Amino acid sequence: MEDGFMEKEALTSQVLDALEDVIDPELGIDIVNLGLIYDVDVDDAGNCQINMTLTTPGCPLSDVLDRDIKEHAGAVEGVNQVTVNLVWYPVWTMDKMSRYAKIALGIGGI
Repeated sequence: MEDGFMEKEALTSQVLDALEDVIDPELGIDIVNLGLIYDVDVDDAGNCQINMTLTTPGCPLSDVLDRDIKEHAGAVEGVNQVTVNLVWYPVWTMDKMSRYAKIALGIGGI
């Protein structure tokens, strides 16, 4: 049982690593460091569910990000299907960004 848990954790980590290659076209920073990814869950069958948000509800790039997320997460060995759930709670704020993203965007008060 513990081996399955460890494999699941490793697979989730690999998906998160892959999502760091998904760049927000407007900001030029990956969606993980922007804090847009809220949760990644991969079940035993390789079904990956990703809960994420956007910086604004009317983001015109949501289709592009959805496509790129499915492409990158789906390329991880062991992932068979990717579902992206767009959520609005908790509300995204700049506090969710990593230090790297803040520095890259020149945001003060780090």
